[in-house]
Amino acid sequence: MADRVRPRNSSPLSRMTPSRSSSNPSPPAGTYVIHVPKDQVHHLPPPGNARRYGHYARRETRRCRCCCCLCWLISVALLLAALLVAAAAVFYLIFKPQAPHYALNRVAVKGMNLASPSSAAAFSPEFDVEVRADNGNEKIGIYYADGSSVEMFYNDVRLCDGALPAFYQPSNNVTVFETVLTGNGVELAAADRRALAKDVAQWSVPLMMKLRAPVKVRVGSVKTWTVTVKVGCDVTLDQLTAQAKIVNKDCSYGVDLW
Repeated sequence: MADRVRPRNSSPLSRMTPSRSSSNPSPPAGTYVIHVPKDQVHHLPPPGNARRYGHYARRETRRCRCCCCLCWLISVALLLAALLVAAAAVFYLIFKPQAPHYALNRVAVKGMNLASPSSAAAFSPEFDVEVRADNGNEKIGIYYADGSSVEMFYNDVRLCDGALPAFYQPSNNVTVFETVLTGNGVELAAADRRALAKDVAQWSVPLMMKLRAPVKVRVGSVKTWTVTVKVGCDVTLDQLTAQAKIVNKDCSYGVDLW
């Protein structure tokens, strides 16, 4: 029997492995292919873009510096504010400052002659005023400096004015001082003159005293800057004579620190 000749089967590897020449063609002769990792690739901008990039980079640097300076200034301001608050709290706890109290004790009036036959006659009034100042602070004294003013009004018409004496008021002290307020050639409108005569007839004359005094506060051996004490008193007298008595009074006060 003759032997049968079978065709030779190709190996499985040759059937499954794709041809490299079809997917990755070989580079032309005389060329070289260099593989560089991506993290080592640097893109250089064109010269025009490079100058623009440098300009923006410098501007960003200046902006960062400005922001840093602004943050530093804000931090310093907050620190100073915190120190001032702490110092004020310590000062209050140690010295316990109190505002002085003021009261109008007496008013004597001269030169207000409403019985004059001429309704347009001018007045030259004189008010002797006694004011009581009470400094209840235990460790704080008050210097009353020159340049004060005291004024007396009726219906917004200034009748007379004067000034307080300069003096020093120690701690825990009550000082009663007198001052003379004078006016010259004061003229009242017809309506104000009639109203004033009616008030005198009713034994109830409303007046307004305004006091302004520059003072310095002394704490130990340290003096503060000059502040202005403002006192306003609504006072009602029974008559406009040297024997006038205070029927009612209401005083308020405040301080201008600057």
